[in-house]
Amino acid sequence: MKKYFIQKSPFVVPTTDGKLIEEHHGLTTDNKNISIAHMIAPPGWSEPFQTPEFDEYTYIIKGKKQFIIEEEIVVLETGQSIKIEKNTRIQYSNPFDEPCEYLAICLPAFNMESVHRGE
Repeated sequence: MKKYFIQKSPFVVPTTDGKLIEEHHGLTTDNKNISIAHMIAPPGWSEPFQTPEFDEYTYIIKGKKQFIIEEEIVVLETGQSIKIEKNTRIQYSNPFDEPCEYLAICLPAFNMESVHRGE
């Protein structure tokens, strides 16, 4: 039995906000410990505030992404990364003119029950 798995067809999460989410590893591959997703957020995109029960690491491949962490605005650019600790109130957005391409890694894996999004 092989001791590795090559992801050739990530799960494309259905969205209604124009954001591309390709989950490579996570609950869709029966992994509750980590999720790894490739994302592209279009210009003008934003999510509601949330307070997740998981640590989230983000690496910006291309473009810029805005984070409101508690009350502080942080903007990451190409080549930068951030770790946001679990139970932190945060909002993600792309208020800029270009798409933002990034990787998101969640420990443990992302799931809707533990993200605690606002309305």
